[in-house]
Amino acid sequence: MKATVTVTNLEKNIRWQSGEVLSESANCVKQVSVYPTIQKQTFQGFGGAFTEAAGYSYQQLPEDRKKAFMAAYFGPEGLRYNVGRAHIGSCDFSLGHYSCRETPEEAAFHTERDEQYLIPMLRDAEHAAGKKLQLLLSPWSPPAFMKTNGDRNHGGKLKEEYRELWAKYMAEYTAFYRAQGFDVRMISIQNEPAAVQTWDSCIYSGREEGEFAPVLRSALDASGCQDVKILAWDHNKDVFVYRAEDTMSAPGAEEAVDGFALHWYTGDHFDSIRFVKERWQDKTVWFTEGCVEYSRFDGNTPQQKAEMYAHDIIGNLNAGISGSIDWNLLLDSKGGPNHVGNFCEAPIMLNSDGTDFTVMSEYSYIGHFSRYIQPRAKCLGLSVYSPAVEAVAFQNPDGTKVAVVMNRTEDSQEVSLTENGVDGFNFTLEEHTIATVQW
Repeated sequence: MKATVTVTNLEKNIRWQSGEVLSESANCVKQVSVYPTIQKQTFQGFGGAFTEAAGYSYQQLPEDRKKAFMAAYFGPEGLRYNVGRAHIGSCDFSLGHYSCRETPEEAAFHTERDEQYLIPMLRDAEHAAGKKLQLLLSPWSPPAFMKTNGDRNHGGKLKEEYRELWAKYMAEYTAFYRAQGFDVRMISIQNEPAAVQTWDSCIYSGREEGEFAPVLRSALDASGCQDVKILAWDHNKDVFVYRAEDTMSAPGAEEAVDGFALHWYTGDHFDSIRFVKERWQDKTVWFTEGCVEYSRFDGNTPQQKAEMYAHDIIGNLNAGISGSIDWNLLLDSKGGPNHVGNFCEAPIMLNSDGTDFTVMSEYSYIGHFSRYIQPRAKCLGLSVYSPAVEAVAFQNPDGTKVAVVMNRTEDSQEVSLTENGVDGFNFTLEEHTIATVQW
């Protein structure tokens, strides 16, 4: 039996270089052991966020580079993304503030900004992918008039008397995107509901999210979106367990909440995903945002940025996530536009003159997962012989198996990848290298 090994080594300028290895006697002390009989969560796919900043930056590109950009993310030779996330109303990565409605009396439902930047980008992405993308919609804030602080920014809370109206607005937004032909599969209750930000933000306790979920469920059902799933939390992993317990304690939350969404800004906390998955086995967990923040990671090398991505993806996948969505698909050369100066890096960045784009290091590492792990793949049991080797494995719907193996150390590591403990695919994983093995 033979396997294809695809390798990226940024220091040697090698990206997605493939070769074959034959099965031979396994090295019993260097094993990465895959257990195909242990099948865990079904994985739905990889993607990125369609923000107004991404859409605006995308429109700067000449037509031929737009096609190349879309192929890089959604085409068969690129990352093969099949899911995406978009914001309801403005977010920090918007050109400024906007809402679907600005006053209680206003009858018109505003979608002009979506039609200007987000929807054209989404249509081009689906054309490049040759299929519909699964979409998640997330609000950063209700309209200012609905909030206790009268402001889209600086936290504040949703006034209780506006719960039903805000749920109706969220459902209308979902129905609007579906009417445009987009496959909205999920909606989160609130982006980062525990963070008071200088940009669009709104605070919910876990209990308040649980209480709002049945209201949102009713609104979605009334708008013809009965199959749209509701995700709670949409924030960091550090307090995920406590937050899930608080949310699910609310009356009706068990029935209304279909799953949870997570960000990475407080570190690994992979066990928190496992604990929640063990407690609520019928709920899905999605990773919905992570990025290289300039305020924290601007001094990191390209290698460190790429490995940070892969380390988090491996840990999340092994812990039980059902999908992984990166933050902005594209940003300008400053890491924006962002109406509050909260700049960051995207896997693809617009050049300073707007005529072309640059592929960043993390793009190459994401591809080791997104190009080979198919939608509806099953995560397999796996164990490694040393913490110097990080790995995850899947069985695809077509029967192929995939293992992604990474070495973040300064020394080469020997790997004997086996699924029976006797025969293995033996190869050397050089320092600061990632490999995808298919067999």
